[in-house]
Amino acid sequence: MNFDSDELLRLDNQLCFPLYAAARKMIGIYRPILKPLGITYTQYIAFMVLWEQDDISVGELGARLHLDNGTLTPLLKKMEASGYITRERRRDDERSVSIRLTQKGRDMKEKARGIPAQVGSCVDLPANKAENLYSILYDFLAD
Repeated sequence: MNFDSDELLRLDNQLCFPLYAAARKMIGIYRPILKPLGITYTQYIAFMVLWEQDDISVGELGARLHLDNGTLTPLLKKMEASGYITRERRRDDERSVSIRLTQKGRDMKEKARGIPAQVGSCVDLPANKAENLYSILYDFLAD
């Protein structure tokens, strides 16, 4: 595409905007599903990482979620205050903080088990397009 400078400033010509709007839409889909559990979308994705690998460092969690410490620290403090996780300095490296699920955090997994199916039923996208989108987005995140 060959755009003049005015065309470059049109919202409809920006790749960033539909990505931003789609992310907001997806989080909006999750919000009413997560509300009865008393957790946010960001807490939900943190739980998913911790259910896969408990006893993970803050840095590893941040890398998996593509979140910086400024976003992650308040999230983890809230999860700790709610009794879902514990945080403690690692004995082998005092600079690193380890995150572990409590029993309450492990129990949340059972409560969340149906969420992927609920969200899937809310997203009207053919499976092949969803798979393509997934692949493209992860390619983008890999850069």
